[in-house]
Parts: sequence; C-alpha cells; structure tokens
Amino acid sequence: MELGHDRSPMYFNLMQMRPPERVAPRSEAVIPAFDSPFNPPGQRSGHPVSISLPSSPTGFGEPLVAPGGDLHERKQAMSNAAQEPAQHVRFVQPHRVMFRSQPNPGGVPTHAVRRMGSRGGRTMNRDKRYDSFKTFSGKLERQITHLAGGGVPVSTPEEEEFAQGQGEAVSGDNVDRFFAALEGPELDKLKSSEELALPADKKWPFLLRFPISAFGMCLGVSSQAILYKTIATAAPTEFLHVNPKVNLVLWFISVGLMSIITAAYAFKIIFFFEAVRREYYHPIRVNFFFAPWIACLFLAMGVPPSVATQLPPWLWYALMSPFLCLELKIYGQWMSGGQRRLSKVANPSNHLSVVGNFVGALMGASMGLKEGPIFFFGVGVAHYTVLFVTLYQRLPTNATLPKDLHPVFFLFVAAPSVASMAWAKIVDEFGVGAKLAYFIAMFLYASLAVRINFFRGFMFSLSWWAYTFPMTGAAIASIRYATVVDNAFTKALCVGLSLLATLTVTGLFATTMVHALVYHDLFPNDIAIAITDRKMKPIMELQESGKDDDSRSGSSKDVEAGATAAVAPEA
Repeated sequence: MELGHDRSPMYFNLMQMRPPERVAPRSEAVIPAFDSPFNPPGQRSGHPVSISLPSSPTGFGEPLVAPGGDLHERKQAMSNAAQEPAQHVRFVQPHRVMFRSQPNPGGVPTHAVRRMGSRGGRTMNRDKRYDSFKTFSGKLERQITHLAGGGVPVSTPEEEEFAQGQGEAVSGDNVDRFFAALEGPELDKLKSSEELALPADKKWPFLLRFPISAFGMCLGVSSQAILYKTIATAAPTEFLHVNPKVNLVLWFISVGLMSIITAAYAFKIIFFFEAVRREYYHPIRVNFFFAPWIACLFLAMGVPPSVATQLPPWLWYALMSPFLCLELKIYGQWMSGGQRRLSKVANPSNHLSVVGNFVGALMGASMGLKEGPIFFFGVGVAHYTVLFVTLYQRLPTNATLPKDLHPVFFLFVAAPSVASMAWAKIVDEFGVGAKLAYFIAMFLYASLAVRINFFRGFMFSLSWWAYTFPMTGAAIASIRYATVVDNAFTKALCVGLSLLATLTVTGLFATTMVHALVYHDLFPNDIAIAITDRKMKPIMELQESGKDDDSRSGSSKDVEAGATAAVAPEA
C-alpha cells in the first residue's frame, strides 16, 4: 500500500503492529509493557499503557496527495479512502472520547489534598481563633470533617497571624486579672489598654455570645405564673374574677422558655465549656448561676392545680442542693477576705445569691417542711444584712452605675418582698416580722419609682429583665398583706402593682423578641470572657514614645538643615 508524502513515525509503528483480534470500543493504541523507573531493576510493569487517540472521520488505505497537489485530486483521494476498508489497523468512531492515564506513584501532592474540600463547590476553612474556648479544641470538628470527606480544614493567613499574635485567654481563677482588664460595675467593658483573645471586629458564634444572665427572662415570666395563681385564689382579688386558665397558659409559656434557654446553655456547656468556666470565675457573672435554680423554684410554686395539687418533698431537697453548694463556695469567699471578698466584688446582682434562700424557704414552708426552710431563711437574713450595708454605702469602686445598668437597682426590692412571705409561711401568719420585711420592700420600691428620669434614656438590653422579678414579688407580697389588712387602699395597692408588673413583663417580652428575631442584636460579643493574660503597652507609654520619636525626628531634621546650610556656601 502506497502512502502519501506526509508520513510520521507513529504511522510506521502502527503498520508494523499485529492487527487486533477484535475491534476495540475506543480509538486507543496499546503499547507493550516497558521498564518503569518506579519499578525495581529487572521487574517489568504488568500493566500496558493505554494511549487514547482522537477519532478520525476517514480511514487509511489510499495514498494521500501531497499538500502541493491539485484540489480536485485531493478530494478524489479522500473519497476513495473513505470507501475502502483499512487493511492493517481499523479505527472505529467511539460514542464518547475518553482520555485515560495511569496514576503517578509516590502519593498525592499537597495541593491536590487542599483541593479535595472544594469538590462540593466550597473550601472548608476552620477559624482557629475560637479553639481555646471549645471543649474539644477543634479536634472533634477536624475528625468529623475528615470522615465526611470534606478535606483538610485550613485557616487564612490573617487568622494564623491573629492566633499567633494574641495572648492566651486569661486563667479562670485569677480574679485580679478581671478587675485589671475590665471596667464598669458589671465588669463587662474592656479597658483601652487591653486586648481580646477573640476578634473584636467580627461576630462571634452564638453560643459564645449567649450569657448565663439570659435566665433572667425565665425569672420574670415564671414569676408571672405565680402572680396570677395568687390573684385567682386570694380573697382580696376575688372581685377581679381572673380565670385560673391564665395561670395555666403562663406556666406553659414559662416551661417552654425555660426549656429553650436551658437547652441553649447546655449546648454551650458541651461545646464551649471554657467560656462557661470563665463566666463562673467572673466575680459578677457567678451570681447568675443561681438564676436557673430560682426559676425552677418559681415553676414548682406556680404549677397550676390542674397539673399537680401537691408536690413531693424530695423535689425541694433536689432543687435546694445546688443552692447549698454554690453558697458554700461564694459566701465562704466573701468571708475569707481573699481576692473575692465582698467589699471587692459587691454588686446589685449579688442579691440573686441571697434571694434564693428566701424563695426556697417559702416553697419548703408551703409544702409543710419546717427545719429546712428555717435553715435557709436564717442564712439568707445573715448575708442579706451584710450585703445591704455594703451596697448601701456605695459600690466598692466608688464608680457611678452606668445608665444601662440602672434597672438592677430593683433587685434591692426582691429579697425583702420574698422574705416577708417566707416568714409568714414559716410562722403561719403575716405577723410583725413579715410586716417588717414587707415595709422595707415597699420603701425601697417607692424610693426607686419616684426617680423616673433615673430609668430613662438608655438602650435596651437583658439587664431590663431585672425590673420584672422584683416588681412581681412586691405585687404578690402586697396581696398577702391585703389578706391581713383588708381595706380599699391595700386592695388598690395590690391591683396597681400587679397591673404594673404585668405590663412591664409583657412589654419586655415583646421587645426581647423583636431584638432577638428582627434586629439580631440581643446578644452582642461577650467581652467579659475573652480577656487575655497579656496586657498591651499602656497608652501613656505609647504617647511618651511618640513624643520621643517626634523629638528625635525633629533633631535629625535640624541636623540635616544645618548640613545643607553648610554645604550651600561652598557650592
């Protein structure tokens, strides 16, 4: 068979090959095995190398005309070649062209592994800056990502630089570091000379921003269930004809809210336990660890009669055990005179650590218990007296309470209001002792209520819920007092305080939902748990160093000006 002038070495190789016994499904040529540099000496590769060739619209057989020939002769040659079959090698047009290649030995390059995470159209990046607050420090997250085939998580250069440049998070038991790095009566504002362990310009994960103080909402709503249970059954408010179903609805709402907040904080304990530990060691936040158990006591006391008419005694012991454990630690620190002595950490939120004693005493006395309620009532009275005197003198830092935290002053009303009802239950009458505590609560309530401007002109925050529980407690205490002193004034007082507490809780609940679901600003970054052990260079030193630099630059400019003036005459 004659060939045209355009002959290639591949063509002669194909002509010398033995014709295949069957037609291959693809246009590919098989080359015999050859020695590979990746195989040991003397061992030949057992797998032939398959090379795919592009499909051709024509066969071989007729000689091709040289490129310089006539156009008519070239067309004739192509038509003759298309009519006659190939004599040695036959190429069949494949349905789909496929290109095959053998894998290179020696493993997968690193850049290929990094691209594995982008198969689904995205790259798996993990921010390492939150690892110090995670329970598993990111190890479980990396294992789950690897098992799911998501590739190796990588961090951006900015995140690596931030993680290396920042100091470690502050040790939890170093209370002096909290006072040195934070300011404000609630110790939640970072000083200008400090830095954070987390990025201040980004929004942190939700669980890191979810504080223990969120249980204050449970206190406000669950106390409303007790209020309307009292209104529906007490003699001074019978003329209102309040349906007991109101108590049932409020109780179920309280249970739902308590379940949601408890679940959210439980997830925080599981995934960000280090953040919870820092909240516990925070000299102010530790008081809010009483709030979940106080809310449980409220739910037990406000249970509707249609749900349960009598509670088992073991429930009281189960709910009061956490109080005893927390009080042994906190009250012991107040008394020991160490870093966490009361004169150093005193704050209106400390009332939460005291009011639980009176709530527990009230619930225990309502269930028929005697010794246990008296024990907790005595502990509460002793520590409330010391706390009241300490706070009444002024905050230990002598700093003015910011406007955003003015509502916490209403916590002064909570303890004496509940104490009056607890003592009345213990002695089975609203006698002199109960009236003494009730009158103290009413005086504190009136002294705060007349200062309207004191509670205006600040942005909404979770601290507003501090209004609800003390106001509701004062309303319930007024109803108990009206059962003993029954006249038009006491009835008007209990109705007015109940209405005011209800409107406050309703307004705050609606506002909280709007900020949480619409504005998404209910939980800002929790600065109090993200301080570091390393302190930045003080601003005064920076200013002094700046002045030194300016003086040095000024002196250098004077030297250069003098040298220029000396050279000018010579020129």
